[in-house]
Amino acid sequence: MTISVLGCGWLGFPLAQNLLSKGFTVKGSTTSGKKLKEIKQAGIQAHLIELPKQLEDEESKSFWSADILFLNIPPGRGNENVEKNYPDLIQKVTDKAKRENIKWIIFASSTSVYSPFGGVTKEEDAEPGNAARSSGEAVLKAENILLESGLDVTIIRFGGLYGYGRHPVKYLAGKKDLSDAAKPVNLIHQTDCLNIISEIIRLDKKNEIYNAVSDGHPPRKEFYKSAAHHFNLPEPEFIIQEKTDYRVVSNDKLKRELGYTFSYPNPMDHTP
Repeated sequence: MTISVLGCGWLGFPLAQNLLSKGFTVKGSTTSGKKLKEIKQAGIQAHLIELPKQLEDEESKSFWSADILFLNIPPGRGNENVEKNYPDLIQKVTDKAKRENIKWIIFASSTSVYSPFGGVTKEEDAEPGNAARSSGEAVLKAENILLESGLDVTIIRFGGLYGYGRHPVKYLAGKKDLSDAAKPVNLIHQTDCLNIISEIIRLDKKNEIYNAVSDGHPPRKEFYKSAAHHFNLPEPEFIIQEKTDYRVVSNDKLKRELGYTFSYPNPMDHTP
């Protein structure tokens, strides 16, 4: 089986390596010449693809010859007109996949599609107009394009990603007057991301939507204070606010249907 990973960044590159170790034929794309060399050295068939302008390049044609496309292109928070531009891009990629007879797309989505409030939040709770931010609305529109494409599609709504040099405390260290001190975090470690994707492929879980977040949801203030100590960084400071009915993303469906046990169930257990 051949799997093409569109977007070999912090998640996509280790995923490609993981799939290669399991015996799959793996192809990977990047927009960076430096990263292209890294991908090749890992034994992955590497392609330089900048979207959308290189979507039809003859040099990258073989990238699209695959059984599965792992679509890992985030919208980017600074993207102007993200609610139009990002779904348009996903539409172009989806059309390309259909023309090239790719049968199954696995989409790296985000829990940003949900409202920031509402307590325990399940997969069916995403509604247009209620997302946490405009990029979340864009991702939800992209999901719908994929779901209506006629292809087999699996959507994985990842929480905040951390592990192996990436940790959200590094962006907040030393900052003051931060809001949402009591807001529960919805995070997932890179190792669990890779394992979940592998299990979805192994179990052939097509045409499903899964929330992928770890079991533990500590409040932001406690989580970031603990992480700052662990990484020897200045503590961020939060303002006191009344408790709110914040969102807690449920991973029950994923654990039940995949029989999955998290390698890193609690973000408070600081990891590599």
